[in-house]
Amino acid sequence: MRGIAVIGGEGPKPAVYRSMAKEADIVLAADSGLAAAEDAGLFPDWIVGDMDSLDDPGRLEKYPPERIRRFPRDKDYTDTELALSCLWEQGCAEIWLAGGGGGRADHLFAIRSLFEREPCPDRWITAREDMRCVRARGELNLTLIPGSLVSVFPLGDGPWDAGSSGLKWPLGGCVWNRGSFGISNIAVDGHCSVHAAKGKFLVIVPLAD
Repeated sequence: MRGIAVIGGEGPKPAVYRSMAKEADIVLAADSGLAAAEDAGLFPDWIVGDMDSLDDPGRLEKYPPERIRRFPRDKDYTDTELALSCLWEQGCAEIWLAGGGGGRADHLFAIRSLFEREPCPDRWITAREDMRCVRARGELNLTLIPGSLVSVFPLGDGPWDAGSSGLKWPLGGCVWNRGSFGISNIAVDGHCSVHAAKGKFLVIVPLAD
């Protein structure tokens, strides 16, 4: 099953949320992500978080209490971590995050760090970026606007080895270490792929309209 977690922070346009929801088995909102979901016309299956940034607590009244998991503000996990745990508990083998852009740098780093873990999210969509996790022996095929930027970061413990097609600077033969990155590569004609021979990688491309 595929789960979508709508989280706080800058997210895509409402139409993108709706499109994502059509591809999901479960839609979950984390804290202020509930406002973003409802503004896009979505009514989540689950709601989790401490609700400290939810604009109107009255939004919760229309949902069954058993589908709301409310936590104290002083807790050991972020609302996004709680969202992931809930979706995994429901049997979701694939999880996309929607939102989480802009705002505080520590929040951005915290979400980025979730991809270092295993299990981890599979995709993260903000207002401007579409980020995908490519695991060992996996391949990501993309159709982008010609000339789009493609950036690649190694994740986890390694070792890492990657290959590619359709990029101006091929990834094959690159030496990856912790802290390495390949930013601002170019999808020459818009059709490209990234293959993770070893390790896992985060691939970042612009979010298309």
